[in-house]
Amino acid sequence: MSMFNGSRYQPQFFLLSGIPGMEDAHIWISIPLSIMYITAILGNSIIIHIIRKNSSLHEPQYIFLSMLAATDTGMSASTLPTVLNVFLFNHRKIEFHGCLAQMFFIHTFSSMESAILLAMAFDRFVAIRNPLRYTVVLTHSRITQLGLVAVTRGVALMAPLPILLKRLPFCKSIILSHSFCFHPDVMKLACGSIRVNVIYGLALVLCSFGVDSVFIVLSYALILTTVIGIASREGRLKALNTCVSHILTVLIFYVPLIALALIHRIGKYHSPLPHVTMSNIFLFLTPVLNPLVYSVKTKQIRNVLCRRFALKVG
Repeated sequence: MSMFNGSRYQPQFFLLSGIPGMEDAHIWISIPLSIMYITAILGNSIIIHIIRKNSSLHEPQYIFLSMLAATDTGMSASTLPTVLNVFLFNHRKIEFHGCLAQMFFIHTFSSMESAILLAMAFDRFVAIRNPLRYTVVLTHSRITQLGLVAVTRGVALMAPLPILLKRLPFCKSIILSHSFCFHPDVMKLACGSIRVNVIYGLALVLCSFGVDSVFIVLSYALILTTVIGIASREGRLKALNTCVSHILTVLIFYVPLIALALIHRIGKYHSPLPHVTMSNIFLFLTPVLNPLVYSVKTKQIRNVLCRRFALKVG
């Protein structure tokens, strides 16, 4: 019982876990994980650098993309220390308050990414629905305001999570199911009533990710209505092509997120493997795939990358 202190039975630390049943292969699993982290941080940093250095990319669409890349970088940085510690060095301990801090940043960056994806959907809607007023509606000051709203909302909504967990006694176990701290995972170790935590967690999902996804779908419904009204087939294809990268990014983010939420709330499994697999897909693949999608599918980004690469090779 030395790991607990005070009447609240707060553990001094939690023990993180890797992939159940594959502990002997953790050192090998760390290799693709390390490659993914390098790809995510390097890829998103390159996107930010390219947009910052090229005045031709100082348009609303690319400014939002740089915000998305910054959020993905923050997401990767939030999980990197503990994940590589677990898989590379089998160092599983994480201090109680450090765990709560990591959990806060993971969920905050997730909420920010959702808000930025909504802003990008609005950007595509304005660009297609009313292209002549595009730069009038989405001024740099308005884009900055939308970015600040995304940050403020994420921090405000997620700040109560560690506070609500700190009030709970932990006397069941100190072993978490993931190699990072995730709110539903920490919450289930509490031996007190978690009713408030469950209700607040559900409200968070509905008020942030739920609302954002509804408005993204609504934006694309209006975009489709506008596209259908375009006379030429070439015009319709050109308009839709400008949305492909964003649609892929939305799917990469929301499909694993929805699956993870469903698994945690209605899935009953004897093995934690489904939870671990889906949470890893959500947190690791999203920051890796987003810069790859925009590098391949966005002509302007691709052209700048090709020019830079050609200059270095030459």
